[in-house]
Amino acid sequence: MSGKPIKIPGPDHPITVEHNPSRVVVKLGGRVIADTHDALTLREASYPPVQYIPRKDVDISLLERTDHESHCPYKGDASYYSIPDGGERSKNAIWTYEAPHPAVANIKGHMAFYPDRVDSIEELPSPEAGQF
Repeated sequence: MSGKPIKIPGPDHPITVEHNPSRVVVKLGGRVIADTHDALTLREASYPPVQYIPRKDVDISLLERTDHESHCPYKGDASYYSIPDGGERSKNAIWTYEAPHPAVANIKGHMAFYPDRVDSIEELPSPEAGQF
């Protein structure tokens, strides 16, 4: 055990993770970095909602892992990636919890983007079943 604090979400610090029914597309410099119909929306306390995108739907070839790390007592240890094409602005633009705490275990295998380090994180309506 690392000795880092582990906190459980509750009424004083709620966290919910839900499937986002929208298509989520992340772009930088005219390129699609991520495109998914399987995003998870994490809502934590009073913070803005964050879209966690499955790693399989992120173009990993455009990323570079960094040695930057952070710790959240509610979620665990985060690892970071930069998007070299975005230059200094896109340094450590993406974070992921490779071994999240049990309360948010479903974000494992997902990546999240800082909105100010990419050009856009769009939520597009998904077509209803039967519509083309």
